[in-house]
This record gives sequence, C-alpha cells and structure tokens, in this order.
Amino acid sequence: MNITIVTVGKIKDKYLKMGLAEFEKRLKPYAKMNVVEVADEKAPESLSQADMEIVKEKEAQRILAKIGADAHVIALAIEGKMKTSEQLAADIESLMTYGKSKICFVIGGSLGLHESVYKRANELLSFSKMTFPHQLMKLILMEQVYRAFKIMKNEPYHK
Repeated sequence: MNITIVTVGKIKDKYLKMGLAEFEKRLKPYAKMNVVEVADEKAPESLSQADMEIVKEKEAQRILAKIGADAHVIALAIEGKMKTSEQLAADIESLMTYGKSKICFVIGGSLGLHESVYKRANELLSFSKMTFPHQLMKLILMEQVYRAFKIMKNEPYHK
C-alpha cells in the first residue's frame, strides 16, 4: 500500500516534526508513506472573496500536480463525511482488496481547498466540525492512518 499525504505549507514546529517522524517510522511495516508539502500562496491577512479564490486556485494547481492519475484521493474537508477509526480502517482495507494500492490524502491551506481539488477527490473526509491548523491536522491524520493499519491487522494499539 502506498499512502501519500499532500499538504499546503511546511511544518515549522519541532514538536510536530518529531510526532510526524514517529508515525512515519511506525507506519513502515504497513505501508510506504510519502509526505509531500507544496508551497502555500503568500497573501495578505484580509482578502476579497475573488482574491481568496485566486490563492486557493494557485495552491490547487500545486496540489493536483502531486497526485497520481491512479490514486484514490481523499480530501480533508469540514463538509466531508465523519468516520470512526474502525470505519476508516475498513475503507482502507476495502480499497486494498479491490486493487487500489495508492491512496492520497489532501490537506488544504489556511483558506481551504479549491473546487478543482474537490472535483478530483474520490471522497471528502471530515475529522470534526471544528477547524484545525493544517500542520496539526497532518499529525492527526498520520496517527489515524497508523491506527487504521493496527485495526486491520487486529494488533493492539501502542500505549
């Protein structure tokens, strides 16, 4: 299984980098993990709606360039479907069973995702109705992917 996480922006905080490195290490026995960070579009704090769309479109172009044509794309979005950890595990296992060996999760930038990314996505996934910083969301996502593989393998989760 090949799992790619495409995110907008670079991780800056050391504690997040350490957490991500830990889950990448834990995932190695289960899947090939590839984390791709695309540059966020520089923009002033206050933007018009039209300017926000331009920023999201530029970020979307960078995101879409990193997604393989044969990847099953799961975009993280507040309006997406909420799942339990067990449901996520079952969905990943089902994809593997039916020949989808490449899953790409997408985490947008501070303004969210452009419509073109939603159109490319096979599904939208929500972790909460709350908004999280995209850097923290990457860590939460990696933990849940790791948890999903532990569930699939019927292995106890780490303490």
